[in-house]
Amino acid sequence: MNSQLSRPTITFHFLRYFTMKRWIGRWLIGVSVIHSILCLVVFSKVFQSIFLNGLFDAVGHDPSIGVAVWCVLFGAVLFICGLAISSLEKELSNSMLPKSLGWSLFALSVAGVVLMPASGFWLAFPPAIAILVRKPSVLPAMET
Repeated sequence: MNSQLSRPTITFHFLRYFTMKRWIGRWLIGVSVIHSILCLVVFSKVFQSIFLNGLFDAVGHDPSIGVAVWCVLFGAVLFICGLAISSLEKELSNSMLPKSLGWSLFALSVAGVVLMPASGFWLAFPPAIAILVRKPSVLPAMET
């Protein structure tokens, strides 16, 4: 008999690993950090002008400043969501993440990819799909 695992078995173990481990929150945190760093690099001149001219009402009516600020703010919101999901993954079973979270993340990803195909929105599909395909686990009855 061949001692090596067959391709379907390897695929099964790979999928099982990624549906059982706590990785979704960490993934979103990683994406948010990379996103924020790219925003700061791409819009570095805009942020320099913001800090030189003052923070209060820095956006004003300038759309380029607004884009830069929203870019960084979206990274911060994604980071916060990643922290919350990571906490939920730790406290609850991975399979207990609400499907509504998966559908919301999936819908956001679709909208982002349709509007900006050459973007990082593609990176939100793996966690969204992972939340949606997980089967709910049966929790043991709590003892009184």
